[in-house]
Amino acid sequence: MNTDKSRRSFFATLALGVSASAFPMMVKEFNEMENIPELKDIDVTEADAWFINNIKGSHRIAYDGSTPHNGLPIIWNWAFYKSNNQTGSPDSDITAMTVLRHTAIAYAFNSDIWNKYPIGKVFGINDNSTGKPSLRNTVYEPQEGDFPPLGIDGIKRMQERGALFCVCNLAISVYSGVIANQMQLDPKKVQEEMIAGVLPGIQLVPSGVWALGRAQENGCGYIFAGN
Repeated sequence: MNTDKSRRSFFATLALGVSASAFPMMVKEFNEMENIPELKDIDVTEADAWFINNIKGSHRIAYDGSTPHNGLPIIWNWAFYKSNNQTGSPDSDITAMTVLRHTAIAYAFNSDIWNKYPIGKVFGINDNSTGKPSLRNTVYEPQEGDFPPLGIDGIKRMQERGALFCVCNLAISVYSGVIANQMQLDPKKVQEEMIAGVLPGIQLVPSGVWALGRAQENGCGYIFAGN
């Protein structure tokens, strides 16, 4: 048994919270991953301040968006605002935060990144209009057919209403390396481009689990953004 290889694979698996077998097209790339990337290129003080300065109101929740779940990490954010509005609370008294981590980090990138790298294919997100892996972000400014016909707002509109979104730097570091290895590109360059391609207003945080902890420390409840 190759101990070094097993150790690298273990650390990559630990970082993502999923086994490489969940991505059969990338088993080789996962096995070739190095140790968990070191935290760098991120201002932790700025990230901490983002929580303190932006969480507001009486009704506070943090959604754990660990996988795309057909848009549920964004849909439940909208639903929290919708139901609180219907029970008498204005947007100004509400904060719903979605933490995009693990494979849900795909929703944090602009469509240029989706088009340049196989984001839809890697993260299993299809475009409902084509039935094929999406080449665009389907939840930022959703088009007809992207969400159920319920008047659901996408990320951009929810941000305008005061909703918060952040994305896991650790997962970006891991997945950018995997994508770079598969496409035979420079991992550092892919990582830099993916970080530069994070949508406006989405905060880069050290990790998704770090962000979920900070959200709760700042008065947010926790809900898993799954089914």
